[in-house]
Amino acid sequence: MGLFSRFGDIVNSNINAMLDKAEDPEKIARLMIQEMEDTLIEVRTGAARAMADKKEMEREIVHFEKIAGEWDAKAELALDKGREDLARGALQAKQKANTEIAARKDGLAAAEEAFARRSDDLEKLQAKLDEAKAKHRALMMRREAAEHRIRARSRTYDSRVDDALARYSAVERKVDEMEAYADTIKGHEPTLEQEFADLARSDEVEKELAELKRRKGMQTTATPTTSTTTSEE
Repeated sequence: MGLFSRFGDIVNSNINAMLDKAEDPEKIARLMIQEMEDTLIEVRTGAARAMADKKEMEREIVHFEKIAGEWDAKAELALDKGREDLARGALQAKQKANTEIAARKDGLAAAEEAFARRSDDLEKLQAKLDEAKAKHRALMMRREAAEHRIRARSRTYDSRVDDALARYSAVERKVDEMEAYADTIKGHEPTLEQEFADLARSDEVEKELAELKRRKGMQTTATPTTSTTTSEE
């Protein structure tokens, strides 16, 4: 079973379990991120191990290549000295070194393949992790925005607000009544303009009364103002 397949099974099983329990989706997102981070650590560890194996194989290949070269030189020396038996033994040792080299090269190829595979998994998983974190942040922002809207609307439609508005309306009505009462009281108090108007009307009445008496041939009892006018005449 592949790494991502196993990871997917783990995440899916946990998500299904949480959905069955009607858990908060935010918890599911956090769980997915935690699972991915744990898997990312595992993949990085595997990639580091594959790199270490690769370097070790490379060192061992160099080591056995050196040994093979030394046995080859010894075989030539033995043959030059007429020691064919020693030359044969040196060549056999060289073959063993070449066998080790071949084995190490096979191991190196496997290590390189494992490292490449782990590196590819690491890159893909990191991209998925970044995407999951971005979606989680977006989810958090949406949740916070929704909570603010809920709180704002709850305050708007709260019965306490309605009660406060009702009390405010009652106070406003009381003020209206007080203002109306004040206007009523003020209506019985003559203003300065009204007093001057009344004074003018009184003068007109006196003048008309004097004129009426004159026409009737009656003696006019003049007001101080009227007397002044008569004397001037």
